[in-house]
Amino acid sequence: MSFWEKVTGSDLTREWKAFEARAEALPDDHRAAWGQITAHLFPYGNFTGRNLMPILDSALGLLEMAAADGQSVHDVLGDDIPGFCTALAGGEGARTHRDRWREQLNRNVARKLSRLGG
Repeated sequence: MSFWEKVTGSDLTREWKAFEARAEALPDDHRAAWGQITAHLFPYGNFTGRNLMPILDSALGLLEMAAADGQSVHDVLGDDIPGFCTALAGGEGARTHRDRWREQLNRNVARKLSRLGG
């Protein structure tokens, strides 16, 4: 990956289009599960989402293998797709981008308040 690709994110766009092409080949229920997985994993991404690409690739590979083996989404992922995504992202309590931004804002406010008070 070149510097320009990294800065512009064109590598991510290309990778995302490849994911979507692979997902289009899945049966309807597997494709719906893919949509749920992406929706539930995005909050765990960093600013660019680059940290999610290997996780999304593995999750899509799991759905592809399940479809090829004739397994249903329920057999593979169970009833709790949000819980499955939480486990993929690092388990309960994994920090989302909102958590990181909140912590940064709190640090900045505390720093400003300490300057005013002291």
